[in-house]
Amino acid sequence: MAVAALYTQASFTNENMSHQISNSASLVFNLLELSVSPVDQEFLENMEHWALMLELSLSHCAGQYNRVWIPDPEDVWKSAEIAKDYRAGDKVLRLLLEDGTELDYSVDPGSLPPLRNPDILVGENDLTALSYLHEPAVLHNLRIRFAESKLIYTYSGIILVAMNPYKQLPIYGDAIIHAYSGQNMGDMDPHIFAVAEEAYKQMARNNKNQSIIVSGESGAGKTVSARYAMRYFATVSKSNSNAHVEDKVLASNPITEAVGNAKTTRNDNSSRFGKYTEISFDERNKIIGANMRTYLLEKSRVVFQSENERNYHIFYQLCASAQQSEFKHLKLGSAEEFNYTRMGGSTVIEGVSDSAGMEETRKTFTLLGFKEDFQMDVFKILAAILHLGNVQITAVGNERSAVSADDSHLQVFCELLGLERGSIAQWLCHRKIITTSETVVKPMTRPQAANARDALAKKVYAHLFDYIVERINQALQFSGKQHTFIGVLDIYGFETFDVNSFEQFCINYANEKLQQQFNLHVFKLEQEEYMKEDIPWTLIDFYDNQPVIDLIEAKMGILELLDEECLLPHGTDENWLQKLYNNFVNKNSLFEKPRMSNASFIIQHFADKVEYKCEGFLEKNRDTVYDMLVETLRASKFHLCAKFFQESPVPPSPFGSAITMKSAKQVIKPSNRQFRTTVGSKFRSSLSLLMETLNATTPHYVRCIKPNDEKLPFEFDSKRIVQQLRACGVLETIRISAQSYPSRWTYIEFYSRYGILMAKQELSLGDKKEVCKVVLHRLIQDSNQYQFGKTKIFFRAGQVAYLEKLRLDKLRQGCIVIQKHVRGWLQRKKFLRERQAALTIQQYFRGQHTVRKAVTAAALKEAWAAIIIQKHCRGYLVRSLYQLIRVATITIQAYTRGCLARRRYRKMLEEHKAVILQKYARAWLARRRFQSIRRFVLNIQLTYRVQRLQKKLEDQNRENHGLVEKVTSLAAARAGDVEKIQKLESELDRAAAHRRNYEEKGQRYKAAVEEKLAKLQKHNSELEVQKEQIQRKLQEQTEELKGKMDDLTKQLFEDVQKEERQRILLEKSFELKTQDYEKQMCSLKEEIKALKDEKVQLQHQLEEERATSGGLQGEVARLSQQAKTISEFEKEIELLQTQKIDVEKHVQSQKREMREKMSEITKQLLESYDIADVRSRLSVEDLEHLNEDGELWFAYEGLKKATRVLESHFQSQKDCYEKEIEALNFKVVHLSQEINHLQKLFREENDINESIRHEVTRLTSENMMIPDFKQQISELEKQKQDLEIRLNEQTENMRGKSEELSNQLNHTREEEGIHTREKEKLMDDIHAMPEVSEGLKKQVETERSVESSLRQEASRLTMENRDLEEELDMKDRVIKKLQDQVKSLTKTIGKANDVHLSMGPKEYLGMLEYKREDEAKLIQNLILDLKPRGVVVNMIPGLPAHILFMCVRYADSLNDAGMLKSLMNSTINGIKQVVKEHLEDFEMLSFWLSNTCHFLNCLKQYSGEEEFMKHNSPHQNKNCLNNFDLSEYRQILSDVAIRIYHQFIIVMENNIQPIIVPGMLEYESLQGISGLKPTGFRKRSSSIDDTDAYTMTSVLQQLSYFYSTMCQNGLDPELVRQAVKQLFFLIGAVTLNSLLLRKDMCSCRKGMQIRCNISYLEEWLKDKNLQNSLAKETLEPLSQAAWLLQVKKITDSDAKEIFERCTSLSAVQIIKILNSYTPIDDFEKRVTPSFVRKVQALLNSREDSAQLMLDASYLFQVVFPFTPSPHALEMIEIPSSFKLGFLNRL
Repeated sequence: MAVAALYTQASFTNENMSHQISNSASLVFNLLELSVSPVDQEFLENMEHWALMLELSLSHCAGQYNRVWIPDPEDVWKSAEIAKDYRAGDKVLRLLLEDGTELDYSVDPGSLPPLRNPDILVGENDLTALSYLHEPAVLHNLRIRFAESKLIYTYSGIILVAMNPYKQLPIYGDAIIHAYSGQNMGDMDPHIFAVAEEAYKQMARNNKNQSIIVSGESGAGKTVSARYAMRYFATVSKSNSNAHVEDKVLASNPITEAVGNAKTTRNDNSSRFGKYTEISFDERNKIIGANMRTYLLEKSRVVFQSENERNYHIFYQLCASAQQSEFKHLKLGSAEEFNYTRMGGSTVIEGVSDSAGMEETRKTFTLLGFKEDFQMDVFKILAAILHLGNVQITAVGNERSAVSADDSHLQVFCELLGLERGSIAQWLCHRKIITTSETVVKPMTRPQAANARDALAKKVYAHLFDYIVERINQALQFSGKQHTFIGVLDIYGFETFDVNSFEQFCINYANEKLQQQFNLHVFKLEQEEYMKEDIPWTLIDFYDNQPVIDLIEAKMGILELLDEECLLPHGTDENWLQKLYNNFVNKNSLFEKPRMSNASFIIQHFADKVEYKCEGFLEKNRDTVYDMLVETLRASKFHLCAKFFQESPVPPSPFGSAITMKSAKQVIKPSNRQFRTTVGSKFRSSLSLLMETLNATTPHYVRCIKPNDEKLPFEFDSKRIVQQLRACGVLETIRISAQSYPSRWTYIEFYSRYGILMAKQELSLGDKKEVCKVVLHRLIQDSNQYQFGKTKIFFRAGQVAYLEKLRLDKLRQGCIVIQKHVRGWLQRKKFLRERQAALTIQQYFRGQHTVRKAVTAAALKEAWAAIIIQKHCRGYLVRSLYQLIRVATITIQAYTRGCLARRRYRKMLEEHKAVILQKYARAWLARRRFQSIRRFVLNIQLTYRVQRLQKKLEDQNRENHGLVEKVTSLAAARAGDVEKIQKLESELDRAAAHRRNYEEKGQRYKAAVEEKLAKLQKHNSELEVQKEQIQRKLQEQTEELKGKMDDLTKQLFEDVQKEERQRILLEKSFELKTQDYEKQMCSLKEEIKALKDEKVQLQHQLEEERATSGGLQGEVARLSQQAKTISEFEKEIELLQTQKIDVEKHVQSQKREMREKMSEITKQLLESYDIADVRSRLSVEDLEHLNEDGELWFAYEGLKKATRVLESHFQSQKDCYEKEIEALNFKVVHLSQEINHLQKLFREENDINESIRHEVTRLTSENMMIPDFKQQISELEKQKQDLEIRLNEQTENMRGKSEELSNQLNHTREEEGIHTREKEKLMDDIHAMPEVSEGLKKQVETERSVESSLRQEASRLTMENRDLEEELDMKDRVIKKLQDQVKSLTKTIGKANDVHLSMGPKEYLGMLEYKREDEAKLIQNLILDLKPRGVVVNMIPGLPAHILFMCVRYADSLNDAGMLKSLMNSTINGIKQVVKEHLEDFEMLSFWLSNTCHFLNCLKQYSGEEEFMKHNSPHQNKNCLNNFDLSEYRQILSDVAIRIYHQFIIVMENNIQPIIVPGMLEYESLQGISGLKPTGFRKRSSSIDDTDAYTMTSVLQQLSYFYSTMCQNGLDPELVRQAVKQLFFLIGAVTLNSLLLRKDMCSCRKGMQIRCNISYLEEWLKDKNLQNSLAKETLEPLSQAAWLLQVKKITDSDAKEIFERCTSLSAVQIIKILNSYTPIDDFEKRVTPSFVRKVQALLNSREDSAQLMLDASYLFQVVFPFTPSPHALEMIEIPSSFKLGFLNRL
């Protein structure tokens, strides 16, 4: 009946809506008028197209055109239109299919076909937003989103439906994570990150544990979804520790996938186990650890794989790395060599590298802290399993089997696991049976032995898997206390295959439990929503699967019977199946026996019926390994293998203590210990623990759907998807929602959407809530179809579609009215145009016809005669009129010309006389004025100059006394220098005497040596005689002596060579010293020459100063004469003032006379014109003719023009007089300015004279010093000559001595062989020679000391000369200061008109004096304790920076490096500290960014570098730093400024970011443009209510606040522009990113809103004069996105235009916007997939980024401009509020 009611309401029409048609028409006409603007020219061109679309779309809303869904064997459901209205009782429904064929569809009144939703509701983010909730609607919505819009996520109430795209999508980057972080779940497009964010948010806010349940069949994408959810938690909740816990949590995934995932026919990376990962968080919601639980590992895959399937990935990774050195001891080969890896016939996955996977697995092992030894132990066990699978079992007869002890694989297996080969070979083929009386060893057949081998392999792998999971949990353990956790359950979904076994039974059992928990949770949420809105709660009939669960797990249920059969020694699958038949067939409706099979059974699950084959149930449930094999492995020498099979008590679960809630229904747990050892009992207990955990948490559901079995990207297989939707509970959720009130609107949304259906009386009500109630009572009579809550209206299924139909009907009626008026106006316009054309044609046709009839000879003669008569008559009339006008004109001209001539004559006479009088009077006045001013100025100059000269003479006298004292001190110093020179001369005399003594000693030594040589010669001749006598005797001894002599000669030669080298060294050193002496003499000559030049210059300057002093004396005499005339100037000024007053009075009297004359002239003109006389001359007829043509008053107009000319002439004369008055006033002002100028010239002349006088005194004092300088120079020249002579003598003496020494050495060489004793004496003499040389050295050193003393004296004199020059410079500076004081004094004299002397104002140097101990107080008061708001008001920008720099200047002026370094370091540290303390204070950061930049600019401006001094004033250049280079500190300050700027930008972004999306995207700047659409469960059940409604005004206000604060703090305009550019980039990026992730925002009207908001931002830039900041360009991607939403998207030209215009958007972004485009109304059409493909084909040529999101965190490079400060440091004053009284201005 409900469906029939919907059908009846679908054809319902409201007759009371016609009164609003005119309003709709006027609204659309206004829109049409608005659209005619030039900006919307393109929209105007396409208006006809839009109107046609509107008419066509609305035409389908008539009653008989409603669309329905009918079943279809191919597409499951097919759409059709009702071709004929349905009547109650009809058995056939006439339908029109989409292909145009008609169909008579038989219907039953109780089961009518489901209605199709309006197109406006198709493609929604949430399936619960659909008005009609049923299976075909869900399927169609998913098809539109997945196949056309390429959106893989969709909400279905609290479920996230995830479709596997089989393609990499750019929607999982960190930018996407940050975009979803902090967002409400319904605000963004559906995403796995949105579910993860909702879980994280609820955990943080409610301190309650959460769970995310990810389920689906193999290949649906469960593992990937769970991985992305865990990655989201790791990204948004990074811990601050160095443990990198979140990285370890993520690293556990590759390991578990390697050992637990495998390739199946449906999925290349299928999880073959269930996994529940608990991610633990601390009180700050940071990850501290994790724990993992696994369920039902598919152990059978280790030993068996179906066709085109693989074993677990880790085996293939190990085989791919077998050739590596560290794996060679495992003796592995390729995967094709092992039975356990080649069984499926597919050892390679296309596009996957197993060797790279092995590297990734080992890397994650290392990241989790697993050492190399542990890894190799794991690989050992895996290799052993592979070798075990290759062990050959041979049959021995029919009852026995055997394994060869020499089997190579068995040998490797035993070596790897440390086992005894014989024992393994025996017990693989035998089993031990223990009875009460005996123990029997029974042989096994070959199949039994193979099963035992496979069971052992499965057991070992299962232990290894559990051990790896245990170690992962140990690595993820945490020391602290767990505050909360989020569990991620990745578990298999409901499975049904052609052959279903024990694994499918357990999987479906788990899904039954999960479905029950899901139903209860959905039911609970619905109940909470109804209670929250105070809506009566009625029980909803929903499917309860508790009977199925009882069938499986209750007492004497399927699992208990299975465990019981497993206990029996001879239990078989057939016996167990027979028990099931006996207990449940015909007794339980959920259990069935197949008709054609006795080896299977059927269970009616919540999703579908499943037939299970009983074969293998007992074996898989037992999962037994024979005891002797277990004992053998327990005795293994390999510790890990032995540990696997050790008997140990089961530890208590770590999860049981933390869980206090219980499951919905208590599970009956068996008490027998043997039951708990089976797989079924273990799985049931672990599942019970899992349900307890889930019940204690808040669940979130993700259902993964596999769209097709061929793994094709974005291919939609309706049959497969419907099967999975039924299995995963999505349709059950829809069914529960459909039974209650699925559509829920807030009152504001309903009022905005359906305001067009409201009457004027209803709209007049003030309360919108009451308006909605009244409207609904009128539109929907059945009050059971809706309910009113506190904040929302609840609708039953189909009611929203009915309201949409009414709305579209109303729009259609309005459209018809608009079309009627427009078409009527067009037809009327066309009719009038055609009527006018017809009249014109008729007029010409009738004229021609009349002419043809009337043209005869008589008619032509009559017409010619009439023309001649008319000619003469008209000529007479014209002549008479002409004569009349001529007489009047001549009369007027005569009178007018006479008047003008007389007036001109009188004016010429008056002006000529006045000019002559004015000439003489003005000349006399000018001469008198000039003489008086001249006398006055001369008097002032004379008195002022006399006083200044007197003062200057006194100052000069004082300076002369000081210079005389200085001269006396210099004379005393000179006397001391003379004494020093005399002492040096005496020392030179002593040195000369000492040298003479040395020469005498040398001569005596030479004579003694000659005597000795003569004696030796004599003695030699005697010896020769003796030699001849004893020659025979010596021949025998010659040989012996010859050897000795050779040794002696060698020794002597060596000694001589050493002495020769010493001599050469002495000569070289002497030559170097002589060269040094010569260079020093040259430098002394140059210095003497420079002194002579300075002397000549001083003489010339003295002569010039004498001449200038004579000129000054003459100037003083002249000024004394001019001073007498000052009094006369004063009198002339007074006379000029009186004359000015007289002139003004005279001008006023002239004005009055001119007015009287003008009135008299006008009277005369009016009286002279006699109108009666002119009238008497004209007849009545002539007057009538004149009146007709308007010529009668022509003359009168001429008179009026004449009067206007006179008035203008008088006005010009008046202006001339006023100009003369102004000229007189200007002359008076000019005279006063000339007086001031003369005073200024007087002061300048006085200053020049003073400077010249000072220079004269300086030169005279220097001239007094010239004689002394002459004497010193002459003495130096004499000393120089003496030194040159002495040096020459010494060099000659040294040369002679060296020659003598060389001769002596040669002589001794000849005598060495014979006279050794004499040689020794000569050697002694030679050794004595260094003493002589040392004496000479000392003499040279004394001469050098004398020379250095002379040089020091010369340098001292030059330094004194420089000191004198510096003193002169100081005097010049004093003179300049005095000149400035004179200028200020002259200004005061000019104001007071008195001649008096006053003291000049105190001038500051732009420095602040402070003490070293006050530095800390300065930093504390000026930086740390300073508040920005107290500084920026009425103070110069950067005042603290200028104060700091003035302190820096003071430290620089003291040349105190320590003081300056301490101040700079303290300042930088203080700025860093205050910024660190106020990291989130925008005003403080702005203030110190500004001051840091000002301080940096001051350091550059006054650094003395030319590039920074270009814009300085001369006075600023004097304030430059003199002693230190602070470039290093400038670099440090620049780095500090960059850090402050980055923090400053971060604070601005954090403040404005929450406002951007609500203001730019969600707020309606153009009211009424956007129409709200129905929202789903996610939007209405959002966990956060947005109480703050931000608007575009909020964005602009925030920007204005930032801008005003930056300007108030004096931030550089260039930095302001850069900051605004950064903010605009953030606004554009965040808005565009949100738009890309919100399908509901991608509409034409939203594009208009965005463009309007962009225009507001551009207007703000224009108001703030920031057009040059390039901020507008950063909004270009957002602007193009808004344009893309508004532009037509139909034809090829549209696609080309999109390609050419959207240059700032990437191809991914353009396609995303096109796919997400969502119409708001039915007349808007979706973007067709063919058009998207056209655009994509054009975009393929682009080479841009593949990223979907813009990087909102990108920072533009900051550039700090150099802006010199315009403020003079001398004028800066310190406010008392700074508390810097300890600083003194210098």
